[in-house]
Amino acid sequence: MTVLTLQRKFSADAETVFAYVTETEHLLRWWGPETISIGENDLDLSRIGPWSSVMVNAEGVQYKVTGEVILVDPPKSVEFTWAWHDDDDQRGHESIVRFEIKPMEEGGVEFAVIHSGLENEESVKNHNEGWTSSLVKLERQFD
Repeated sequence: MTVLTLQRKFSADAETVFAYVTETEHLLRWWGPETISIGENDLDLSRIGPWSSVMVNAEGVQYKVTGEVILVDPPKSVEFTWAWHDDDDQRGHESIVRFEIKPMEEGGVEFAVIHSGLENEESVKNHNEGWTSSLVKLERQFD
């Protein structure tokens, strides 16, 4: 199993960043790669329990991902399981995503996405592209 870690620095405070990475109204502004829109969703990562998201590309192809929020530690971290569904809506390999928020001495925060338990290097590459593109959208929220 493989781990992907991506880090960014934001000028916002920890509470604001935590809200943007856990609350539905904020998640919908940046969740998913830049070419994707979000269709059906239950994107509340602020509480323990199930979550789901259907990402839709420009051609209308849908990509469903679901999981369970397993840890909420405001405003430091949130952790949840992650699994894509196939064309028959069967849940595939499960991995774990953790968002970490650490205040910096000079102000702002250091934000990390840690996606662990990925199946192979191809999965790491695909998730790296997806999370990197999503983080571009998240960064825009704090410009």
